[in-house]
Amino acid sequence: MHTIAIDAMGGDHGPLPIVTGTILALKKSKKKFNAVLVGKSSEFSYKIPRKFAKYIDIVECEDVFAMDESATDVLKRKDSSIYKAVDLVKNSQADALVSAGHSGATMSLATLRIGRIKGVSRPAIATLMPTQTGGKSLVLDVGANTDCKPENLFQFAILGEAYAKDVLGVKSPRVGLLSNGEEESKGNELTKASFKLMKNLDSFVGNLEGNDIFNDSVDVIVCDGFVGNILLKTSEGVASSISKLIKMNIKRSPSALTGALLMRRVFKLLKKQTDYAEYGGAPLLGVNKATIICHGKSNHIAIKNAMFQAMSFIESDINEDIEKNIALNSID
Repeated sequence: MHTIAIDAMGGDHGPLPIVTGTILALKKSKKKFNAVLVGKSSEFSYKIPRKFAKYIDIVECEDVFAMDESATDVLKRKDSSIYKAVDLVKNSQADALVSAGHSGATMSLATLRIGRIKGVSRPAIATLMPTQTGGKSLVLDVGANTDCKPENLFQFAILGEAYAKDVLGVKSPRVGLLSNGEEESKGNELTKASFKLMKNLDSFVGNLEGNDIFNDSVDVIVCDGFVGNILLKTSEGVASSISKLIKMNIKRSPSALTGALLMRRVFKLLKKQTDYAEYGGAPLLGVNKATIICHGKSNHIAIKNAMFQAMSFIESDINEDIEKNIALNSID
């Protein structure tokens, strides 16, 4: 069976949602796996049912790396839960890492301790976005690299295509570059130079504008981490605001209340499509082992789905394909 290491202490809400999500994943998974929870056992061990105890190991750890600490400081904190969880993967005691803790610290440790795939210059964080047709598109980078070179974005396209094909099951992924216009001449210096490199990829369909993100015109959207993170946070804010606006206007109008009752199922579906918990977490692509970075506010559903993401990653050939495709498309 595969083994997943989990930073049990990393989330904003403490270890209970993380442990509950781990147990739920074990309960719902078609394939059994082993879980290693790293953290203060006194705070969560009582939550582990006896029938699942044989699938769960605990690595005791008292030190917790806080969200407000500098990511670079984690390299000195070898006794922290995230450091120990990463080292389980580094030392092949686990096949994947799941963390809802400090994303910068997780990314730094995974890159430096687990290591990059041969040929990858910078790993990228990828996340799924819902489309208006009910599908999903993959966006990367969404925060790992705020300052990029054209070569980095070119490699992000290769990373994203591999994930879409090997993990998401898209036979022929369409890759687009996020810019401020469809024409090759549009964009800043970074996107214009990146476009020239990406033209060499069969999967590349050209530039995308912001209004194309959710229309299912592509399967993979490439941008630098600065733009990607703003896109991600803006999307989360819009989804939340729409829900609040609907509720506010319903209260103002009795007739709207009647319509809202009829539309309840539609609202529930919309909320589910825009809820990050449904996607679980964001894979860090380009490192040697599966690494899933979860939202700090992750509930047990998000953790469960992150575990499923990790399993899908482990059972795919994505890292082998990334190394092969990076070598085939090397830039001199």
